[in-house]
Amino acid sequence: MTIRRSTVVGLDIGSTKVTVLVAEYIQEPDKEAKLNVIGIGTTPSTGLRKGVVINIEATVESINSALAQAEAMAGRPIKSVFASISGNHIQSFNSHGIVGIKEREVGRLDIEKVIEAAKAVAIPLDREVLHVLPQEFIIDEQDGIKEPLGISGVRLEARVHIITGAIASAQNIVKCANRCGLSVSDIVLAPLATARAVLSEEEKELGVCLLDIGGGTTDLTVFHNGAIKHTAVLPIGGNHITNDLAAGLHTPLAAAEQIKCKYGSALMSATQEGETIEVPSAADRPSRILSKQLLSEIIEPRVTELFNLVQKNLIRAGCEEMISSGMVLTGGTAKLKNICESAEQIFHVPVRIGMPKGVGGLTDLVSGPEYSTVVGLLIHGSKLGESVRWAEGGTKIGQHIKKVANWISKHF
Repeated sequence: MTIRRSTVVGLDIGSTKVTVLVAEYIQEPDKEAKLNVIGIGTTPSTGLRKGVVINIEATVESINSALAQAEAMAGRPIKSVFASISGNHIQSFNSHGIVGIKEREVGRLDIEKVIEAAKAVAIPLDREVLHVLPQEFIIDEQDGIKEPLGISGVRLEARVHIITGAIASAQNIVKCANRCGLSVSDIVLAPLATARAVLSEEEKELGVCLLDIGGGTTDLTVFHNGAIKHTAVLPIGGNHITNDLAAGLHTPLAAAEQIKCKYGSALMSATQEGETIEVPSAADRPSRILSKQLLSEIIEPRVTELFNLVQKNLIRAGCEEMISSGMVLTGGTAKLKNICESAEQIFHVPVRIGMPKGVGGLTDLVSGPEYSTVVGLLIHGSKLGESVRWAEGGTKIGQHIKKVANWISKHF
């Protein structure tokens, strides 16, 4: 048997930056497959707001810039990508389907049919289904079944989590990629990709809340008993902190971002009195010396506001008691000092920073939490079998029967 090599590329189009990550997927006989990072390109994102494309030309320019960097480092051309999607247009809900078991033993066709029945719900014409994620199967009132294939019975039920998004938002992502000469192999909800890169199977089983705090939005995902129970996108992120600092310190946005990353703290109590920093002024005015405590006085209320919104969302979804293993924070804003301590004060559960894992190669280039989503896209792409191909101008996310077959091949 020969060694098989293929290229997998992730494209993360965020509100703050666009990242292209290239990896080589290596399959050797009698060895575990390896996914090695070989190239990366990243550039500021200027065409998105809160995860949604608002300027096609600017987004295409950002993608092209990141693409050129990644191709130069990897030493190979890029033709297809696995892209992420996010934004506050994302909505999700749980559903339930029931079918009779045709041959008195659950077969693959029965699983496909019950998932089709579960997703047969009415949604607005301007929306489409992005993901249908099985939570559990029930056979003759026996619940908690994760792998129903081959089990005898007469009645099969499925509980699933359905994620929908605006058709136009998905089409715009594909359009931007196509204009850069790229085909989109699959579009993946950003928090699902992130979860692949930062969560352990034990956390998913016990119950965990993943918060991906990006620039314009915060993606929230709850796992329990190994399955997704709830997803949401909140329209607040790290850029809101930066904007408040720029206004409060009377400094340009770029300087406010640097100050936040270098000196900011999510807790006023963790900032020592008397410490000062130099703050640039707008235009040609001279810099000023300000107290570090002033930074925390601006940052802490905004971080608290974010976590309070998360808590209310969890309570409304009935998921607050499901996160017994704690919370995992990732995304660029997760690098803010003392943010875990701030979250622990509100949620009263253990909190850790989620660093991407599951890849080799140039791992030092993608070791920070801001790369969790794009690393997750690589993992998703390497594990996906027959991926759904996109065409510019398509009106649906793809053939969902094929996606069901992919889930079956991965889970059974």
